Amino acid sequence: VIVSASGGARMQEGALSLMQMAKTASRLARIHEKGIPYISVLTHPTTGGVTASFAMLGDIIFAEPGALIGFAGPRVIRQTIGEELPEGFQTAEFLLKKGFVDAVVDRRHLKKSIDEVLKFYYA
Repeated sequence: VIVSASGGARMQEGALSLMQMAKTASRLARIHEKGIPYISVLTHPTTGGVTASFAMLGDIIFAEPGALIGFAGPRVIRQTIGEELPEGFQTAEFLLKKGFVDAVVDRRHLKKSIDEVLKFYYA
C-alpha cells in the first residue's frame, strides 16, 4: 500500500528526486511479477510526476473524496488547451466516473476497504 500526496517533484530539487519516481515504478513492476497486489491511495493533492509514475499503477486505486489528482493543475491545462474544463475536472469523483480510480473512500473507511481487498486477493 502506498499513500500518495504530492504537488509534484520540482526540477529545482534535482534529478535525483525525479529519478526516485522511476525507481519506485520499477520496484512496483517487480512486486507485480510476484503476484503481490499493489494498492494505491490518492490523497489531496496527488499531482505531477507522482501521478505520472507510480500513483496510477495500482492493482486497486482508492482516492479520497474531493482529492485533486492529475499531472498538471487545472489552470495550466486550461491555459494550454485554451478551453474551459468540465466541472469537477481532476477530482477523485470525476476520475471515478472516467474509470481512472476504482473507488472513492473516506479516510475513516480506508482501513476496512484495504482489508476487504487483501482478503479478496488472498482468499
